This record gives sequence, C-alpha cells and structure tokens, in this order.
Amino acid sequence: LEGESLIYWTLKSIFSASLISWVGIIGQPKEKELLLNSAKNFSDKVKWIDGGKTRQESVFNGINSLPTNAEKVLIHDGARCLINPDLINKCVLELEKNDAVVLATKVTDTIKIVDNEGFIQKTPNRKYLWAAQTPQGFSVESLKKAHQMAIDKNWIVTDDASLFEMLNWKVKIIEGNYSNIKVTSSIDLKIAKVLLKDS
Repeated sequence: LEGESLIYWTLKSIFSASLISWVGIIGQPKEKELLLNSAKNFSDKVKWIDGGKTRQESVFNGINSLPTNAEKVLIHDGARCLINPDLINKCVLELEKNDAVVLATKVTDTIKIVDNEGFIQKTPNRKYLWAAQTPQGFSVESLKKAHQMAIDKNWIVTDDASLFEMLNWKVKIIEGNYSNIKVTSSIDLKIAKVLLKDS
C-alpha cells in the first residue's frame, strides 16, 4: 500500500495513539522475518509472538505473552491498516468503565437469514445490527478466564467478544467508522489506497 506493507501502516496508526504503551505482533513463525522486516521502523518497539493453528490459539498465545503488569489489552487485525489513532484511544478510555469493548459500525444493508438451500427465512431489524471491527478491548484477567473456559469446553469462536457473549458477560459497542476496512482482497487494496490519500 503506497510502497509499504499493510503492517507498516497498521503500526504507524497504533504508535500514533497516545494511550498505547506496548505492542505485540502475533504471526506464524514462517512469516516472522518477513513481518518484522516490514515493521523495521518499529521493530525495537514491538515483541514478536508465535501464533497458533487458529486465530483463537494465536490470541491465547498473545495474552500469555503480555507484560506481567498488563491489566487491559486491545486486539487488532493487522489487515485493518487504516485504523484512526483517535478510535484506538477511545477504546482504551472505554476500557476504564467496561471489561470488554468492540469497535463496530452500524449495518446499512438489509440483512437476510437464509436456510441451507439459500431461501430467506428472516430479515432481522437493521436497527439492532452492527458490523464488528477491531480493536476489541478486554480486561486481561477476564480475557484469560474466557479463553481458559473455551479450552475446557472446546468452544471455537471467530472473535474474542463471542467468548464473552457465550458466558453472558457484557460487551460494550463503540461506534467506529467505515474507513476501518479489513484489507483481504485486491478490491480492498484499491479502496485502501483512496482512503489513505484522503486521510
């Protein structure tokens, strides 16, 4: 993206957030050299953490690698490289009042729930629908407990907030913005280039 890796832009935003004091990069060991080279401008400020076989295992490795005095943690997708530093700080501040927070945007499309054959079964009220983004923030103590319970009960989830939901623990939504896209395709990359030039 504009001559730099996505992780470069992600870290640039993170280190522009005044309330962040420590950063760990979780990745697969085979990607370590490539990722740290991409993050060379910040390599002395970040800790490398080996990821697991799944996202859930990777996050578990991450929380077990936090500084011993860490009380709060934000988990962010490296592919969300256009995150606004002010939103990162907003998540940190909301964690002073909540054990779990999730950055999200209001859904603007009409969502359809379908059966296995592709027929519409239900149209949920858009008023109550939000599209989850990252960062997601948590009390370290609560997040460790949630992950340990997931291991004990063999729960598999796609994000950490889902663990809190399964345990009936409260998660606060923080309104993000639509420019915080996750770059996963060539189309996303084209959009990111436009957004970066406008930022």
